[in-house]
Amino acid sequence: MPASAKPLTVSAEDYLERIHELIETKGYARVSDIAALLELTRPTVSIMVQRLSRDGYIVYEKYRGLTLTPLGAEAARRIRTRHVLLTEFLGMLGLDRSVISRDVEGIEHHVSPGTLEKLERLVDHWKRHPARLRAALTAVSGPRKRKTGGG
Repeated sequence: MPASAKPLTVSAEDYLERIHELIETKGYARVSDIAALLELTRPTVSIMVQRLSRDGYIVYEKYRGLTLTPLGAEAARRIRTRHVLLTEFLGMLGLDRSVISRDVEGIEHHVSPGTLEKLERLVDHWKRHPARLRAALTAVSGPRKRKTGGG
């Protein structure tokens, strides 16, 4: 992130992620579309959109669509990559889709770059060696042994 860019809040990341999704699927993003996706009012979305514009992440013209600046596009790409990686990782663990979705939303804004890098390596490893993934899942899916106190 350039020194002049303000760090993104969790909320701002959610907005950029949705704006990017809208542009990818519809070719454009509007305040009303973002409000519908995030289940917020248009005035609430307008405030954040104006902030993202002021901070250099999007180009916003009132009553027109939004576009991502190069800074915004790069941030949205990083956010999307992180989301996909976490979704893939939790999916490999055999979790239910609804659990994955909820957990990714909770984790994605708080995971460090170093942790993401390690997860990416693990996912890549498991893709190349699916038998190792199966073995790891088998090893941890058995009954848990209780730890007992004492010596």
